[in-house]
Amino acid sequence: MSRKELANALRVLSMDAIEKANSGHPGAPLGMADMAEALWRGFLRHNPANPAWYNRDRFVLSNGHASMLLYALLHLTGYRLSMDDLRRFRQLGSKTPGHPELGVTPGVEMTTGPLGQGLATAVGMALAEKLLAAEFNREGFPIVDHYTYVFAGDGCLMEGVSQEAASLAGVLNLAKLIVLYDQNGISIDGNTDGWFADDTPARFRACGWDVIDGVDGHDGEAVASAIAAARTASRPTLICCRTTIGYGAPKKSGTAGCHGSPLGEEEAAATRKALGWPFPPFEIPKPVYDAWDARKEGAAAEKKWNELFAAYKAKWPVLADTFEQRITGQIPSDLDETIDAYMAKLNEEKNSVATRVASKNTLDHLAPVLPSLFGLSADLSGSVGTKHAFASPVNADKLHGNYLFCGVREFGMAAIMNGMALHGGFLPYGGTFLVFSDYERAAIRLAALMRTRTVFVLTHDSIGVGEDGPTHQPVEHTPSLRLIPGLTVWRPCDAVETAAAWKSSIKTTGPSCLVLTRQNLPAQPRSDAQLPDIMRGGYILKDCDGMPELILIATGSEIQPSMEAAENLTAKGYAVRVVSMPCTELFDSQDAAYRETVLPAAVRRRIAVEAAATDGWWKYVGLDGDVIGMHSFGASGPAPALFPAFGITAQAVVERAEAMFGE
Repeated sequence: MSRKELANALRVLSMDAIEKANSGHPGAPLGMADMAEALWRGFLRHNPANPAWYNRDRFVLSNGHASMLLYALLHLTGYRLSMDDLRRFRQLGSKTPGHPELGVTPGVEMTTGPLGQGLATAVGMALAEKLLAAEFNREGFPIVDHYTYVFAGDGCLMEGVSQEAASLAGVLNLAKLIVLYDQNGISIDGNTDGWFADDTPARFRACGWDVIDGVDGHDGEAVASAIAAARTASRPTLICCRTTIGYGAPKKSGTAGCHGSPLGEEEAAATRKALGWPFPPFEIPKPVYDAWDARKEGAAAEKKWNELFAAYKAKWPVLADTFEQRITGQIPSDLDETIDAYMAKLNEEKNSVATRVASKNTLDHLAPVLPSLFGLSADLSGSVGTKHAFASPVNADKLHGNYLFCGVREFGMAAIMNGMALHGGFLPYGGTFLVFSDYERAAIRLAALMRTRTVFVLTHDSIGVGEDGPTHQPVEHTPSLRLIPGLTVWRPCDAVETAAAWKSSIKTTGPSCLVLTRQNLPAQPRSDAQLPDIMRGGYILKDCDGMPELILIATGSEIQPSMEAAENLTAKGYAVRVVSMPCTELFDSQDAAYRETVLPAAVRRRIAVEAAATDGWWKYVGLDGDVIGMHSFGASGPAPALFPAFGITAQAVVERAEAMFGE
């Protein structure tokens, strides 16, 4: 059976599913089918019976709108993805959503769709492979030894995040990263010549990549030869495959008309005829299935690796146990004890430090007991406190360490973090200023969608940044991050809460953001009995006798003026409670009984205080309450002058409280 016939099976399955759904992107699957046949049948090492086999090759479809190509590949090679699943393409609750989603479809390595992020995330996967190989492989025992392959389109290479990550990949000589570029020259608006005229091969060569240019993407042998050459390279490789979008469609091939819309019944029938495919929709003959079936070969590859690892474990049992703990994401059994003891120590010492410094100090304590920690920084290591005392930077010559300088590449850094987490073996955290979370936001959102365990360290969290002015003073950023489903956002008020934020982030299944101050914050008085409640996201920091008449709710640097206001109001005879709420997501997840003990429904006088946009706090204070925060951008000036200028002070809290009492 010819390569072209096998590729055509991918084409017709993709076309049939898209036609049945009356929705989808047929052009890319039709155009990339020969590339897919060459890679998946000739090189990709995977086991359809066990998609999670650790030493499998990773395949990332960066141009995720071509999802039906991937689903057809998974179906034909033997994954648990039935023909009925293909028939339900893009239907509610199906295993074949419009864009690939991690955890929905067996064999999908990551959620793709936002262009460029697949390529950038794959850089993180390739980096993780190289780091783990350097740490754990021994002569004759390459237990970590696989490739990361990417399919990417013109749109992926137009997106800036792909350039950020590709530049780093070249610096790090990630030789096992191979990107096959579907160079069809068509995007939704038409021929890309009018807006994408850069010399892409030269750009990648300048970034330190090997480039194989001018490959006929419809010649399976030519694509296979290029992949074979790329596998021998000492640098990452870009294979430029010239293809025709919608290959085989008589009227729509080579046009934007087949990019994002079904071909239509008439054109689909004509395409079937042009491809010489005599079978009706959703029918694949047995010889085609047999030629595609990867189950036997995949099981043999995994068995061979299992035998290799068994021998490795017999020779280096401690190292093997460590490796298993790393790749399964196990948290050391003594971690809770370590952090809890550290929190108790901080609570006793009561030192005033910036929470960015408190975060760095916490990392100093965690790093020796949590070897999976891997830090990254977007050119701000000293400012954001991500480079802890035990950090060992990696580079092209030394791929054995736990810290990476990413340069000024926030978006690329965040995507690489996701890739490292998806690969397994690492708990990545990366730092930048909170205001630049805007640059990271698409990757943070994708982390939440995929539930990757990644920690985004975001410092310089408010107008407290001071003289740098409104361009560097985040106002809307913390509230907007809280809007992302599945993301845990911490804004601690002192060193103790910062340590709790790290503990939660390590133990949480999913991504977290640590929103930290530049300026020093005083340690808050609390008993050891209060420490466990910090992990609930919101707790009573200062209470009164009996039922409170007023509740003040605050986070981060605004806890201190709230505490001062409470002292003032208490002296005037009011019963005031102060609630610290460093993590609204965790507080909202508590049972109703606990939430009622902290915020009794009967107490309607409530004021929330945070130096940020105020909208998110009304759900806690109600229509009878009040919120003190930012209603504009900040300004350039010393931080001590800015908080009074914007009305975020203890006196302002007192005045608003007294107004509630009619004073």
